[in-house]
Amino acid sequence: MRVIWKVAVGLAFVLTARPPDRLTAQDYRARALRILATVPLIDGHNDIPDAIRERGGLDSVDFGVLQPKLMTDIPKLTAGAVGAQYWAAYVPVTTLHGGEHPAVYALEQIDLVRRLCGKYSRTFALALTAADVERNFKAARGNATSLNYERPRATATRDSKISCLIGIEGGHAIENSLGALRMFYELGVRYMTLTHWETIDWADAATDSAKHGGLTPFGEEVVREMNRLGMLVDLSHVSDATMVDAIRVSRAPVFFSHSSARALANHVRNVPDSILKMVRANGGVVMVNFNPGFVSEAVRVYEDSMARRARALRDSGVVADSLKAWGARAPKATLAQVADHIEHIRDVAGVDAVGLGSDFDGITEVPVGLEDVSKFPDLIAELLRRGWSDDDARKVAGLNALRVLRAAERVAAETGKGKN
Repeated sequence: MRVIWKVAVGLAFVLTARPPDRLTAQDYRARALRILATVPLIDGHNDIPDAIRERGGLDSVDFGVLQPKLMTDIPKLTAGAVGAQYWAAYVPVTTLHGGEHPAVYALEQIDLVRRLCGKYSRTFALALTAADVERNFKAARGNATSLNYERPRATATRDSKISCLIGIEGGHAIENSLGALRMFYELGVRYMTLTHWETIDWADAATDSAKHGGLTPFGEEVVREMNRLGMLVDLSHVSDATMVDAIRVSRAPVFFSHSSARALANHVRNVPDSILKMVRANGGVVMVNFNPGFVSEAVRVYEDSMARRARALRDSGVVADSLKAWGARAPKATLAQVADHIEHIRDVAGVDAVGLGSDFDGITEVPVGLEDVSKFPDLIAELLRRGWSDDDARKVAGLNALRVLRAAERVAAETGKGKN
């Protein structure tokens, strides 16, 4: 009788247990959410400050409710289990040519970020250090297992604290002044992208003609001063030669706030394997970009063909109609392809060298499955479905980004931050 009972129990277990290869998408997402209750998910690049600016400023956008035309708002951030966000203080290269002051534009963007975090202080908290991020996350996740990330909340709750970090996008913002760089640090800037789309006086950009062969002597001085301050050296947007020079000069790990793998999508904004190997030795991190043209080679090729067609057409109406029709037939990037980039960077540079840098609200198209910030858990779930361990998923979600920020702080302490 006891034998029969044991057989029956065993049979019931076999019939009710779900084998690993039959886990559902919901199972993996639930596991991802459990992981994100233990580590702050850190996104390296979000352009919501400029998106808000374009819509009339902070008073024109209620960030506490769902914004259908934006990829980012508080309900979506909450649903996406975001623990810390680098908000990009984006400075257009047009400020170099139109009589504007790039530094003033940067100051206005920093001001907007700080006011955004202050206005929604029940949700956000400014973070200046890795310890701040951890402290804000622990305050928010004191009872992490009870939090429900599945359903966006219309308003913030008292225990919800997402760290606000600031990064300047475009080294032209300092207007060739180390003094300006130091003051930006004092205002809370913790990374600076050395260039944007155009080559500047001291660094070559990826998407412009090379004038310096990488960094000039002043550009090297900028990198050293960023090291001394504890500001991350962001190499997204720079040329390969600038990447090599910056890695050679920097004592701290470098940071790619929003770039992907060139081996999978042959865009100059992406990082080639030769540089990924240098990043591994440097201890840096590449935060994978979600821009479809950086994710899918088919999308990149299609976009290039659209650009060539636009240049071939002269009548603006014809161009608009043609591009609209071409756009409707365009291939789509996917969440799975973003996961491919994460895995490629892991395979070449190591699991400690990869993170997430969405570029949300700075891109006009998104991968299928990664439509907005609420979808981050789905990307972590895809990695888990592919056999990633919980510990490695935590590294990609946020621990790698935290490690690099902490390393930059350590280098600053060793080089005597604050001493002239």
